[in-house]
Amino acid sequence: MTIQKGRINIVVEGRVQGVGFRYFIYEIGALFKLTGWVKNKFNGNVEILAEGQKENLVALLGEARKGPQTAQVINVSVKWSEQQNDLTPFTIRHTD
Repeated sequence: MTIQKGRINIVVEGRVQGVGFRYFIYEIGALFKLTGWVKNKFNGNVEILAEGQKENLVALLGEARKGPQTAQVINVSVKWSEQQNDLTPFTIRHTD
């Protein structure tokens, strides 16, 4: 049995800054041993880029759709691609 791996880019819109969203996602990424990052965008969104086992990426996406209790997610955009193995262990990045 081969383990399916992949890469996901997620953009979360709503009340997702100043509510602990990045740390919430960081904990999930670390728990699932994903590589990648989460960061705030200047436009108020949060962006996530992650690689790892597909089932873990699907779980990460599910959590991003919910967010922490203090967040209000309005829309989630998702792009899947092949794993590129160019990311470091999951981290929080500075806003851009």
